[in-house]
Order: sequence, then C-alpha cells, then structure tokens
Amino acid sequence: MAGPTTARRGEQKSTSGPPSAAPPPRRRFGWVRLRVRAPGRRSLIITLVGAALLGAFGVWVLFASNWLRVERVRATGTAVLTPAQVVAAAHAPMNAPLASVDTEALAHRLRARLPRIKTVEVERSWPNTIGLKVTERKPELLMRAGRKFAEVDAEGLRFATVAAAPRGVPLLEMTASDSPSLHQFGADRLRRAAVEVAGDLPAALRKDLRKVRVRSYDAVTLELADGRTVAWGSSEQGAEKAKVLAALVKAARDARHFDVSVPSAPAVSGS
Repeated sequence: MAGPTTARRGEQKSTSGPPSAAPPPRRRFGWVRLRVRAPGRRSLIITLVGAALLGAFGVWVLFASNWLRVERVRATGTAVLTPAQVVAAAHAPMNAPLASVDTEALAHRLRARLPRIKTVEVERSWPNTIGLKVTERKPELLMRAGRKFAEVDAEGLRFATVAAAPRGVPLLEMTASDSPSLHQFGADRLRRAAVEVAGDLPAALRKDLRKVRVRSYDAVTLELADGRTVAWGSSEQGAEKAKVLAALVKAARDARHFDVSVPSAPAVSGS
C-alpha cells in the first residue's frame, strides 16, 4: 500500500515539532499615545482677522476718534514764570490726537522761547491732557544791563533780564575786556569761574557777598558787605581757599583785606 505523499509527510513533520510561542499577554497598564490635533486653517484665519480688526480699532481710537484728543495743557513747577506763560509758549496742538503730539519738539520750543526754563518734562496724561513739568534756572550772579539786570546761572549763562535785582544775589563785574583771558577762555567761561568762586565761599561769608569782580581768569576779587575784600585768584583750589579764608577771618577779625590766591601762603592787611 502506498505511503503518504511527500506533501503530507511535510505537514506531519511540521506539526510534530515544538509548539509556536504564544503572543505576549496584553498589559493592563501601559503607555497611552495622545494625538494633539493642530488648529484648523479656518480657525487660524479667524484668529488673524480678529487680531487685525482689534488693531485697526485701536489705531482708530488713538488717531481718528474724538475720545483721546488734546483738550487741556497744564504747567507745574514754575517760580518766576507763570503757568499761563509756559502754556502759551508751548503752543500745544489743541484738539489734535494726544498720541500724535511730538513731546520732544514741544520741549525744545519751550526752552527756545523761555530761556529761564532749564529743563521741562512733557507728559501725556490720558485721556486728553498734556503736562509740562518745568524746572527754572536760578540766578547765582547779576550783571548790570543799563538800568536792568541780567541774571547769570550756575553754568555762567545769561538767561534773563529783570528790572529789579533779586534779593540776595551778588553783582558780577567783568573788567576783563583787555585781558588775554577773555580771548583764551571766552566770556561764558569767565562768568562760570565767577559763579564757582562765589559758590566756594564759606557759608558764613556767602551771605555778606555783594560783588564778584573778574579782571582775568587768575584775578577774581570778592567784595563783602562791610567793605572787606578777598583776593581769590583763579577758581582752582576753591575748597582749600575757603578753609584758609575762614581761618584768616577768625584769626584777624579787624583785617580789611584777605589774599588767598595762593592758599599755601595767605596774607591779610588793613585794620
């Protein structure tokens, strides 16, 4: 009787081998894959359109609407000037959009028209006000200008002319017209040197200062209320000269003239 065919023998051989490995059991807990779905193109377009509309509305509110326009200008910090003078000189663009006001140009215009103003801060105060915070120059010395007086600030700048001399401000007398110092340093520098000398004077004597006379950069003389004079020299070594002068005045109460131009070798004279 014929045996099994070759194919059947192969089947029998393959089935007679070891059993195939069973699939691993599924774990109850494991990693969970999350799929984040990107926003659709339609949502992105809506978002962009909304942002553009919001931006356009903001621009319209700032520049085209009647809500945020200049209706008032307020000045503060004045002493000699009046707030009305400052506001008038500012010439702010009334009824213009507050956001469009050029604050730097406005500040420059104020300083040019009112030299008494040293600094000015221009601020937008929403919804409709411009604020002008002014700091005025202070006169440290006075120069005669005919029947009036020119005020000189700490920088040696002649910034204003007044009819009456402010109380307690000493006079500055410039007699350096023929001096080489005038050509070498210039009038502004000589005036600034005079202001520095007046500022370095001891506090006890500063209230008695009546005149600062400048013949040259190295020849500054001070005149006090009781007729005493001080040869100061240049504006250099001001602190050291002030200490020496204070000691001289205390030691020689009857002296009329003090020379501290060379602080290491001071001198006194008169009685």
